[in-house]
Amino acid sequence: MTVVENGKLTEREVGLRNALNEVLRGEYVKDCEKGLARWNKTLADGGISERLFLPHPRFHRHVGEYAGHYFDIQGNLIPQEDFERRKSEWLPTMDDREYVRSLMHPVTEPGKIANWIAPPAAGIKGKPFEFEYVRL
Repeated sequence: MTVVENGKLTEREVGLRNALNEVLRGEYVKDCEKGLARWNKTLADGGISERLFLPHPRFHRHVGEYAGHYFDIQGNLIPQEDFERRKSEWLPTMDDREYVRSLMHPVTEPGKIANWIAPPAAGIKGKPFEFEYVRL
């Protein structure tokens, strides 16, 4: 497995549990890539040239072999200063988070739905969408 030793990426054998975690993480990444492929097909079908992609699995880790080290989105080991300087290019900023929070307003009226959620095609168990499923 690739690990960080003496400030450099190097290959080293790791314990079975760490190796298993890496295999499982790899399977999860493959599953996420399948979802992104579907989204990217939708973008292409819509004539949009931008594509979605996952960062390298070493990027922005807080647990495991890569925790405590700094990588760019391609998985290259970089100094902490470079990461701090560029992290707003790669990760949501406070402004981004505040904007998303500004979109999230609760809607509690029967028959109404938040504007960031697609309405269901039908109600639950044959009831109309406008049915008062929950009484507040």
